[in-house]
Amino acid sequence: MFIVFLRFSAGRDQAAQLMQAHKDWLQRGFDDGIFHLAGSLQPQAGGMILASGTTLAQLEERVSNDPFVAQDVVRAEIVAVTPSKADPRLEFLLADMGS
Repeated sequence: MFIVFLRFSAGRDQAAQLMQAHKDWLQRGFDDGIFHLAGSLQPQAGGMILASGTTLAQLEERVSNDPFVAQDVVRAEIVAVTPSKADPRLEFLLADMGS
């Protein structure tokens, strides 16, 4: 499982014009079953994504295709997490230990 932090960087002023492309990219991650949760870092620091069902190399490639990353609106940091306990509603994340 991975947590992706997308922190605003030098190109932050381009966020508005790239927002729809970023949302489309994000939706593809959900449609593909890789992204499970996404949200904003507060206060207005960027965003985060909870991902699983992929390898680190595959996720790095996917994240590099985010228009926000490609245009330096955000800088991505991917953190690998090995979960050991989960609420029953999230137990599917425990089964995905191959990532």
